[in-house]
Amino acid sequence: MKRALVTGGGGFIGSSLVRALLGEGYAVRVLENFSTGREENLRGILRDIELIDDPQGVLDPEACARAVKGASCVFHQAAIPSVPRSIQDPVLSDRVNAGGTLNLLEAARKEGVRRFIYASSSSVYGDAPGHVRDENDAPCPVSPYAVSKLASEHYASLYHRLYGLETVGLRYFNVFGPRQDPHSEYAAVVPNFIRCLMAGKRPTIYGDGAQSRDFTYVDNTVRGNLLALKAEGAEGGVFNVATGACHTVNELFSSLQAIMGAEGLEPIHASPRTGDVRNSQADIGKAGTFLGYSPPVSFEEGLRRTVQWYADQAARHGR
Repeated sequence: MKRALVTGGGGFIGSSLVRALLGEGYAVRVLENFSTGREENLRGILRDIELIDDPQGVLDPEACARAVKGASCVFHQAAIPSVPRSIQDPVLSDRVNAGGTLNLLEAARKEGVRRFIYASSSSVYGDAPGHVRDENDAPCPVSPYAVSKLASEHYASLYHRLYGLETVGLRYFNVFGPRQDPHSEYAAVVPNFIRCLMAGKRPTIYGDGAQSRDFTYVDNTVRGNLLALKAEGAEGGVFNVATGACHTVNELFSSLQAIMGAEGLEPIHASPRTGDVRNSQADIGKAGTFLGYSPPVSFEEGLRRTVQWYADQAARHGR
């Protein structure tokens, strides 16, 4: 049985990927320190995986070496994912996101791992002209988080050129879905809106709400990872993984209001946040050509599934 390593497998994207890999018949090992991920996200599958719970995670080269032992492929999801948090603590963001990636790349190279798939971010495009982002566009990062992700891409590309490690980078666009933490100080917009609407509270929209994003349901992101594992000709490349469509934050809020029957609640508008880009939409043509990727779940269906999951969780916990 082939062994796959998932770093950050306790995160909401990582835990979805772990489940998908188990379904594909892989022996799955997870490297976690649960600084942003949660053991609860692995409920029901802990007995089916090998968990390396290390307080330093990818910052510990020895933990990285143990984690890649015997693995044929690596899915590197571990990161500090928040733009606001990176602005508050740019050094930690760089250490984990760029330095941790380098530690893991080196461990994978020494172990002879075949393919190394890693999570990058649409944030590397920043506020470059236009809003449909193509992989040939020049990066223009506007936050320490974005810089750290771009540095990871350069390290991965270099490891492919120098050492032949089959690296594949996936630029995620505003992923949402089950198990995304709505209670974090840095909670993403979708779970934050759902949490507020479930509680009958008015959520905060930063800026006028006309800023747009390519909101991508997590199953689409997982699909991109699984395709990247086997795609020929993708080595050393980076690919947008998204839906190829965009919606404003105001449209997102209106959609959630309709799904949840909360049309009477209006948002509170606050000042725009430093480091936020105005518009972001993916061109997914390259991923379609090289990976065979197309998003299986629409924006609307993804929202419905996500709302249902949070409702089920609230019922299970008696909230």
